[in-house]
Amino acid sequence: MTKPADFPPPFRTADYVVAPSDPQDERIEVGILIVGAGPAGLACAIRLGQLLEDAPEIRERLGEVPVAVLEKGKQVGSHLLSGAVVNPRALRRLFKGRKRIDEMPFYGPVEHESVYFLTKNNALRIPAPPTMKNEGNYVASLSRLGRWLAEQAEEAGAMLLPETSAEKLLVSDGRARGVRSGDRGRGRDGQPLGNFEPGADLVAKVTVLAEGTQGHLTGVAIDRFGLAGHNPQVWALGVKEVWKIKRPLDRVIHTMGWPLRPGAKYREFGGSFIYPMGEDMLTLGMVVGLDYRDVELSVHDVLQELKTHPFVRKLLEGGERVEWGAKTIPEGGFLALPKQLHAPGLLICGDGAGLVNVPALKGIHYAIESGSLAAEAAFAALQRGQTPATPGALAVYDDALKQSFVWNELYEVRNMRPAFGRGFLVGGALAGAMTASKGRFPPRDLELEQDADVDLMRTDRATSYPKPDGRLTFDKLSSVFASGNKTRDDQPNHIVIRRDVPQDVAKLWERMCPAQVYEATETGVDVTPSNCVQCGAITAKGGRLTPPEGGSGPEYKLT
Repeated sequence: MTKPADFPPPFRTADYVVAPSDPQDERIEVGILIVGAGPAGLACAIRLGQLLEDAPEIRERLGEVPVAVLEKGKQVGSHLLSGAVVNPRALRRLFKGRKRIDEMPFYGPVEHESVYFLTKNNALRIPAPPTMKNEGNYVASLSRLGRWLAEQAEEAGAMLLPETSAEKLLVSDGRARGVRSGDRGRGRDGQPLGNFEPGADLVAKVTVLAEGTQGHLTGVAIDRFGLAGHNPQVWALGVKEVWKIKRPLDRVIHTMGWPLRPGAKYREFGGSFIYPMGEDMLTLGMVVGLDYRDVELSVHDVLQELKTHPFVRKLLEGGERVEWGAKTIPEGGFLALPKQLHAPGLLICGDGAGLVNVPALKGIHYAIESGSLAAEAAFAALQRGQTPATPGALAVYDDALKQSFVWNELYEVRNMRPAFGRGFLVGGALAGAMTASKGRFPPRDLELEQDADVDLMRTDRATSYPKPDGRLTFDKLSSVFASGNKTRDDQPNHIVIRRDVPQDVAKLWERMCPAQVYEATETGVDVTPSNCVQCGAITAKGGRLTPPEGGSGPEYKLT
C-alpha cells in the first residue's frame, strides 16, 4: 500500500547548519537569543529579566542587548493559536506575585463544563474524564495572551524582533552560536528584488529554541546534535474558528464521536472543543490525529460538518464567523521527548520539545514552565567560572524539568495516545485503566509510529462534507482570508516536497491542508505557497515546512 514516507522531501539538515559567515563587526551580538515569541520564549525572556535585575555584572557581560526574542510573524501573536483553556499554575510561578491572574487577558475562569458523545443527530452528555476536568483554569486567546506576555518581556528588558525568521542554525567548534535570519525581498525564483535585504548572523552565548509546534530549527538541532529519543514525534491538526454570537455560552464544551469514524481501520482520533470568549464570542475547533489513513479526510471540512449538528448549530444560530486558523499539535507526549533538551550553547523548550498533555488537552502552562526553567539554566551557566559552551553545562535544565510537575504529569499519561491507534472503543478502555493506575498500566510502554508511515486507504468520505454556504459552512480559501494571511504571491516557495508523487499521496496532501496549498494533478501535485498559514501538517505527513520570509503568514488576533 502507498504511504507518504515512501516519498521523502528533498531536504537535508546539513543545508541549514552553518558557521557564522558575516564579518565580525557586522554580526548582531546579543547575550541570550530566544527563537520564538510564544508562551515558552516569552516566559524565558521574562524570567531572565527577573534574574538579571539582581545581577548587574552578568547583565553588563551580556552586552547592549542582554536578551533578544525573534518572532517570524508580523507581530507577536500573529502565529499563535490554541484552544485555549489555560492552567494558571506556571503563570503564578513565573510572576510570583508581581502580576495577578485578574490582570492577565483571560476571558474568565471555567465555571461549568460538559462533555458530549455525538452521533449524527444526537448529543449524549457523558461524565468528563478525570484528565479533562478544568476547575480553576481560565479561557484565553493565545494570540492575545502572547501579546500581553510580550509587553511584560519588554518591560523586563528584552528586545523583540518581529518579522524575523530564523532560517539556519549557527554552529562552530561543536556548539550552537546563534542563528542566521532569512533573506527578505527575493522573488519567486530567488532573485533579489528592489527591496532586498540579506539575512544576518545573530550570535549569542546561549540560544533558546522556543519555536512552537513543528519548529524548523528545533528539528535541525535534534538531527545535528543527535538528540532524538526512541520514538518519533506524532502530531494532530487543529482547525478552529472564532464566532460572534447572539447568546452567551456559559460553559466549556468538549465533544467526541461524530463526525469522526470509530473503526480501528480508519485511525481517526480526536474531538472538538467549544469555549466561551466573554459574553458575545465563542471559539470552536476540531482536532484530529495525523496518523489517520483515509486520503479523503479533511480536518477543515470535518469542522464544517460538525457545525451542521443540531447541538452545535444552535450555539451558532444568528452569529457570524470573525476569524479562522489552523495549527499542528505535538501528541507523542512523554514517549516522544528528545533524549535530552540541551546541547552545547543550546536549549529547547515548549511545544518544540513536545511538552503537551494530550488527554488533558493542555500544553501552554508546560511551555511557560519550561521557558522559565530554560532561563534559569542559561543564567546559571553564565556565572563566573561557568560557560554555556562546555558539554553538559546546560544539563541542569533537563534535571530541573525532570523534577517539575511537567515531567510527572506527562509520565502518568504517556501511553494514552498510542492506545487510541487501536480504535476509539479499545483506546478508551485502555485509557481508563491507565488513568486508574496513574500510568502503571500497561507494564511495558507502547510504541509510536510516524504519521507518514501509516498505509493509506481511500473511501468516499468527502461526499459527506457540506457544501459551503458562506454563513455556517465555509470553503478553504475564504478561511485563509479570515486568517488575515497577507503573504505576497511572488515570494520564494518555503515548502519542500516531492512533486512526482502517486495520486493517493497527492490527494492526501490536498485534502489534509486546511489552506488549499496543494492540488493533486495527473503527474503529482502543484503548490500555492502563498496560501500557507504555516500549520505544519505537511511536515508530519511527508514533506517539510521551512520558514518563509519574515512577516509572512497569518495575522491572528483572537485565536
